[in-house]
Amino acid sequence: MKKQPVVFNSLSQLHKAMGQQAPLHPLISIINYGDAHFDPKDFEQGIILNFYKISFKTSFSGKLKYGQGFYDFEEGGMSFIAPGQLLRMQDEEADYSGMTLHVHPDLLRSYPLNYAIKQYGFFSYSAAEALYLSEKEKSTILSIYRFIQDELNERIDKFSQDVIISQIELLLNYANRFYERQFITRKAVNNDLLARLEQQLEDDFNNDRSLIRGLPSVNAVAAQLNVTPRYLSDLLRNLVGLNTQQLIHEKLIEKAKTYLAKDEMTVAEIAYHLGFEHPQSFNKLFKSKTSFSPSDYKKSHLNSFQQHEK
Repeated sequence: MKKQPVVFNSLSQLHKAMGQQAPLHPLISIINYGDAHFDPKDFEQGIILNFYKISFKTSFSGKLKYGQGFYDFEEGGMSFIAPGQLLRMQDEEADYSGMTLHVHPDLLRSYPLNYAIKQYGFFSYSAAEALYLSEKEKSTILSIYRFIQDELNERIDKFSQDVIISQIELLLNYANRFYERQFITRKAVNNDLLARLEQQLEDDFNNDRSLIRGLPSVNAVAAQLNVTPRYLSDLLRNLVGLNTQQLIHEKLIEKAKTYLAKDEMTVAEIAYHLGFEHPQSFNKLFKSKTSFSPSDYKKSHLNSFQQHEK
């Protein structure tokens, strides 16, 4: 019988599997995986954690598998796993150290963070999109981990949970800030990704791919670029002020204008050529973006051209 991923519903289960003492609090804990003792073969089909996992890995000699790709973490980095995601440790000698914060959703239920945490896009990023920190940033992040650990080690009182929740929120806000910095400092790499995306869309519209496959989707273009949809949208917002869907629409409208100006196809033929199933959907999108219907745009362009000829 084929092995299934190991599912952990509680922090206590995870601590036991990692050879650690029971957590000091049932809904939040910090583990240094350098001190963990487990056989990776026990988890060769992966693990599913039904709680949040926020890790800063100071070193990593194994590999993590997300989807079809394997990603090395030899430099260390920060990663974010939401409840229910599948995580695989591939190498038998997988070994990494660093502090990992586990937060059960029940800890957050009565706090605004219960809803706000779902807005942090990096919980949808893959391992390849980890957050890499400067030495100063590392110091900031690790100080928050240590503060939470110290709070857990002290006697729990009625203020403890409020204090810990505020530190988790601080940690996430710093991560958000540092990701923005990473988008900026890796601008050359990111601009290359943007160029590949633009070329990909150009090829789709020029080579009749849209006619066959339909409109380019966010998931499809992200998969071709080997990034997650959320990471791609966040990166594009930083680079050009548009998310992926908006950029696809912008390129589509540019191509539609070119076809309309050439006057070689009807509006319906252009709609099908660009990947729309129904011309009405094309008409609606075009008008929402330009304030003109495709037919009116075509007429105005032809009139302008004829007046210029005279």
